[in-house]
Amino acid sequence: MPECPELHLAGRYINEACGGLVFSGGVERSAVGRGPEVPFCSEAYRVRAAARGKELRLTLAPLGPGAAQALVFRFGMSGLFRLCPVAGLPRHAHLRFVTGEDPPRALCFVDARRFGSWRLGEAWQPGRGPCVLTEYRAFRENVLKNLGDKAFDKPICEALLNQKFFNGIGNYLRAEILYRSKTRPFEKARTVLEALKDQEQARRKNNPSMTLSKKLKVMQEHPDLLELCHTVPMEVIVAGKELLDPEQPDNYAAFKNWLQCYLVPGMSSLRDRSGRTIWFQGDPGPMAPKGQTPRKKRAQLKVDAEPRSPKVTTHASKRRPRAAASPLKSDAEEEVADRPRRGCSRGRRKATAAPASSEPKAPVKAKRSRRTAARRGRAGHTNQRDRCFRPAEPAHHPANRA
Repeated sequence: MPECPELHLAGRYINEACGGLVFSGGVERSAVGRGPEVPFCSEAYRVRAAARGKELRLTLAPLGPGAAQALVFRFGMSGLFRLCPVAGLPRHAHLRFVTGEDPPRALCFVDARRFGSWRLGEAWQPGRGPCVLTEYRAFRENVLKNLGDKAFDKPICEALLNQKFFNGIGNYLRAEILYRSKTRPFEKARTVLEALKDQEQARRKNNPSMTLSKKLKVMQEHPDLLELCHTVPMEVIVAGKELLDPEQPDNYAAFKNWLQCYLVPGMSSLRDRSGRTIWFQGDPGPMAPKGQTPRKKRAQLKVDAEPRSPKVTTHASKRRPRAAASPLKSDAEEEVADRPRRGCSRGRRKATAAPASSEPKAPVKAKRSRRTAARRGRAGHTNQRDRCFRPAEPAHHPANRA
């Protein structure tokens, strides 16, 4: 899911790709887009973008007379922007800004899962706190001065998703931040953050004249949880071309290599009270949900050039193959398979032709299961089981004479 690094990289992409382009006409909207029609039309206008937390603002500025139009986007789970030829628009391009070129291109808001949306106006969504990236000092002060809020009664892993205080932090970032700060995910948020507040006050008291460069050096060498809320997303932005650029074929592999905790083999996971999965290592903390057992992600097996011994058997390979794909059975195997199993005497029996024999044989009585014998009555059939499993006597035996 796009989080603050992805939104900021999307804004950078728009400004770099569209900085010298002139757009023309109206804004095209698909029939299924989750946003209103955009009442804007201009013969020539430019597009610029700015990001804050988990929101991105697009401004359409006319080159001639007319008022500018702003739109604020939320990317949902799969939203992104792409500049592409109008003749080859991508699927799920729900909002399109067309250039005046020949042939024309379009800046498209693409959202395959349609959780993303946009609204008219330039105001950011009310109730969202300062951005962890661009407004770090205001973000830190907003958290530490509001520790009495009920949001901090929750575990720290759940508090980190509260956009009122942690605007821009999402699921993969919270796992990385908690792992690097060595914080148990289900520790009470207020307990964790009050300790940071005390440390900050002690630091200021011991070093009242510390310069900004020294403060930055201390932050880099010994980052606390709030500082990691800023530095971890910055790592993604700095390495954005390698990690998140869709034009790079190996970007997902690079992103997986960057992760230290989220979806990493060997890490444990639990679902928080909102149903989101948190990845961690070690003890989850005192507020861990009851009735859940931490599950560890197993390492995926890699194919080696040399064969391994013993052979690894997956769970799927242990399943009984379907009849169509099963190998042919031998005559002896089919005979065993056709025999009725004990306790299933009412099952169908496969009819087979009796082999020719010179001596006539008396028909063999079908064996009766123990469960059937018990249903027929224990008192009058005490020897029923013995008769069921007694081999049939030949026809000339005295017991079979009339």
